[in-house]
This record gives sequence, C-alpha cells and structure tokens, in this order.
Amino acid sequence: MTLEEKAHAKKYDPGRDWSAFPEYEAAKQGLRDYWYPVLWARELEAKKPTGIKVCGEKIMLQRDAEGKPRALHDRCPHRGVRLSQGKQWWPDTVSCPYHGWTFNLKDGELKAVITDGPDSRMCNKAAVKTYPAEERIGLIWVYVGDGEPHPLKDQLPKELVDPPKYAVGGRIEDRGGDWRLYAENGFDEGHAKYLHRTSIWRIMKVMPTWNKIHIEKEGRWLYRVEDERYWEADYPGLGKWTNDRWFKIKPKQRQGKFMGNTGGGKTNAYIKKQNLTGFASISLPGVLRIAYPNFIHYEFYVPIDVDETKYVGVMIQFKTGIKKWLYYLQYLLQIRWMFHGNFSGQDHWMVEETNAPPERLYRPDVSLLEWRKLFKGPHPFHDKIEEDA
Repeated sequence: MTLEEKAHAKKYDPGRDWSAFPEYEAAKQGLRDYWYPVLWARELEAKKPTGIKVCGEKIMLQRDAEGKPRALHDRCPHRGVRLSQGKQWWPDTVSCPYHGWTFNLKDGELKAVITDGPDSRMCNKAAVKTYPAEERIGLIWVYVGDGEPHPLKDQLPKELVDPPKYAVGGRIEDRGGDWRLYAENGFDEGHAKYLHRTSIWRIMKVMPTWNKIHIEKEGRWLYRVEDERYWEADYPGLGKWTNDRWFKIKPKQRQGKFMGNTGGGKTNAYIKKQNLTGFASISLPGVLRIAYPNFIHYEFYVPIDVDETKYVGVMIQFKTGIKKWLYYLQYLLQIRWMFHGNFSGQDHWMVEETNAPPERLYRPDVSLLEWRKLFKGPHPFHDKIEEDA
C-alpha cells in the first residue's frame, strides 16, 4: 500500500477502543467504595420505603424512628421479593409484602415473620445486608462498597463541608446512557460552546468559538484551565464563524481567568475565596463542579446499571434571608426549566446519541483522556495519598 493509499484509508479508520484504559473499561457498572447521592432528603419518609439501584445493587431506603436514613439490600431472603414494596407495621422495621418477613432497619436482622406466628424459629436466623446512609446538603447519600466507609465529609467538595448558609435547587432524574459518557460530556472542553449555544439558558449571551486548554491535577480534582480564548474565527475556504448576534449580551471580560464561560462578572465572595484553579473540575467517582460568578453547579453521575444513570444536578447559591427566598422563586419560575431542563436536556440527548468507542479524538479531548487516567490511580480516600478535598 502506498503512502497515499494509507493516508486515504486512515481517513475512514473508525478509531480506537478503550483497551488502553482497562480500569476505565471495567467500570461500566460504576465504582465501588464511594458515597452516592440518590434521593432528595425531603422525599424519604419514615413509614414508606423507597427503592433505588446503584452500581447494579438494589437498595431500599427508609427513615428510622429518630429520622435517620437507613438502607437495606432490597431483597427479602425468603423468595426474593423487593422490601421496598413492603410496609412498616412497627417502628424501625420494614415488612416484606409477600409473607410478612419483618426486618430491623438498623441492622437488617429478621425480627418477626407475621405469617409464622410470634414463635417463628426463623427470627434472628436470617438478615439482609445494610448500607451506610447519611443526609447532607438536602440529599440522601448511600455508601456502596465492601469495606469500612470513609467519612462522607471527606468526599464532599471542600466548599460544602462547612459552608455559610446557602440555597439549593436541583433535579434528580434517571436517564438512559453510560455514566462514564455523562462524566465525559460534563468535563468535555468543546461541546458547551457549540451544543449549548442554542439553549435558552445561553441564547442571550455570546459564547467563545474555541479555546486552547490544559488540565491541572490538584489532589483528587482535575481542573480544565484555559490558555487562550477565541470569540470568533476564520476557517480556511469557508469563512468566519461566530456566536455573536446583535441581540446577545457581550462579554464583560474577553481574556483572562473568570468564572463561567460567557465573559465573567462580579464573583460571589465565598466562591472567589475558594480560589479554584479553573471554573470546570471533576473528580471520582463522577462529580462535576462548574463554578459561575453567583453559584456553583454540581453534577453527580450515579451509575444505576450498565447504560442507565441517575443524574443528580445541584445548584447552590450562598445566600441568606430575602435573597435566599428570591433565589428559590427564581429557580422555580426560571432556572429549573431553563437550566436543569432545556440546558441539561441537551447533554442527555447527546449522551444517548453517543456511540463510542470506537472514537477519533481531537485536541480538546485531553480533558477526556486525563479523566480516564484517574481510574488507574489510587483510591482517593482509602489509599494513602496527599489529598486536597
């Protein structure tokens, strides 16, 4: 084959698979030994169990008599019926809907079998697995793993460990698609400037045409750092491309570091205090942090199973008093459907359309490659490494 023929064939090469990242390939059902947010805290009741699925494991959630969230394996050992379909007849218990096998919420021990009478010999001879569960920032978190869990506060972004008063808005939604592709999409350098240019959330603001970036690692976080930013460009043989229109708000700042990707603005004092290396960052087990001037948006990509992901999008504004309640009003009337609806819905659309690998990557995909490399490193909470939460 001549060089010309080889070059021609290469044009149509479908690209590479993920064999260069075996740990990444193996994580299709999720990563174990991590805390995952799974439910709004306000939705978890004391007398009504709720069923979820994380990393392929079925889990039942319910509050105990003291209001603490409890988590049990969502399967009665008798005939395999889901406990989340059952009821609570006595405090701190849940009873299977099939034959009334009744388990203690705190330790999973079988305490009674309603259809076998008070003297059932099965009592204290069967049990279901329990999972550590906690409540934080308005969410219920469950630890999925095999060993002793690390403290949840260690896994939270540092600015949420002991923050000032804040307001929270967000959306939790089960979505089709691989959780790894959602994480890649979130940290992807190129898509926001093009895909989201048509979103209602961004349609009134000019966005850059293209950037040059590099990735910096600090502790467990990868930061996407801009080196050069171009608001428009001339493409050889085609002409100029720009997102600018007469009706769009022009950037207040065209170059240099700023929060967000539409030209900056005055940054909230607490957000500014964090001195984040870049406005976009990601960490294991799939936590995206996007810092804007007035809020920080977090996306948690929770693996449900292969090709199904629980999207947990949380927007936090560090406000108090009347400003806090005005934010809640704005969120319900505007932000929820514009940001967590239309804007986030575009990401959902593209992830479901993504058919990779194989893939042909380009320069901005350095963000994807560095993210994949994290999977072969040490566990950020269980292994002894220098950590900056």
